[in-house]
This record gives sequence, structure tokens and C-alpha cells, in this order.
Amino acid sequence: MKYSLESIEALLAPIKDMKEIDLADIPCIDLYMDQVTTLFDERLSPQKRNEEDVVLTKTMINNYAKAKILPPIKNKKYNKQQIILLILIYNLKQVLSLEDIKSIFEPILSKLSQDPSETEFLDDIYNKFLTEKQELSGIIIDDFISKLKNSTVNPSDSEDNILDLLMKVLVLVSCASIQKRMAEKIIDTYFKDQEKP
Repeated sequence: MKYSLESIEALLAPIKDMKEIDLADIPCIDLYMDQVTTLFDERLSPQKRNEEDVVLTKTMINNYAKAKILPPIKNKKYNKQQIILLILIYNLKQVLSLEDIKSIFEPILSKLSQDPSETEFLDDIYNKFLTEKQELSGIIIDDFISKLKNSTVNPSDSEDNILDLLMKVLVLVSCASIQKRMAEKIIDTYFKDQEKP
């Protein structure tokens, strides 16, 4: 199947414009688990690959609580900070293990346990994450489209066309793998307790 530059740009445009749950979208009141999963389904369903995929389930939330990557839940309700952490977990679990997520959340959880009323730092982290994620998504997609525009493949040759696209997919996956490994190196060096000799 041949592709055109226009069809690839149209295919990737929704990723570039994908929305997250903004701080303003998170209610100021605490939410029950069903309300949390509904919020995620309503706001993040465009990020699903397939319609039948789930964004967040009760079982997932319970597993995150058991893994101690969420502060303790009170009265079966989730506060704004717990919802922010759930959104970050949703983003991180696409690439990292729960053990790695727990390691990088340790400074956040420690700070929240010392002073539960001091939560502005988490709002700041989350806002910076949203901004940088949006910017980086645009850069990555624009770079990919630029490389497609500069491709030397003859658009009329169907076989070369699909092989060129295969090469682009291989490179994208390789870059994702490299970025995952970079994140793991940083986690292993700066977030996990290193055994002293």
C-alpha cells in the first residue's frame, strides 16, 4: 500500500494535537474511584490505540496503591495530587516498570508525606510536564515529516514506497528504545538506592 506525505501528515496530526488532563480539568473536590476512571476515559480516550483498549481501571488503581506509588487513599476518595500522580503513571507505564515509577516518585511521595498541605510543587511539576510533552511531540512529528519530505523514494514505485515507510518505522522504534534506555540509566543512577561497596 502506497503512502503519501499528505496521508502521513493527516495520520499524525491528532498525535501532535493530543490533549492531556489539564490541572483545571481536575475537580477541586475529592473523587471516588468510578469518578476518576470516568475522568480518564473522557479526557484520555483519544490516546488509545484501539477502541476496546482501556485507559484506567479500578484494578490498575488498586495495583498502584498496593505498589505504594500513590499516597494513602482516604475515605475511598482520590484528591487532586493522587489524580495527578495517576496521570503521570498513565504516561510513564507505557515505557517504564512499576518499580521504576516507584523509584522516580519517591521524592514526590516523601515530600507529600512530610507536609500533605504543601502540594504546589506537584502542580508545578505537572504543568511543566504537560508543556514539555506538547513541545517535544511537535518537534518529533515535524522532524519525522521533514525526513519524509526529503526522502528519495519514487512515490510511483509502490514497493520502494512501503519499504521506505518500513525503514521509518524501524528508526522510530529504535529511537524510542534508545530514549527508554536513557531514562532507565538515569533512574538507575539517580533514583534507585545504590548498594555501597
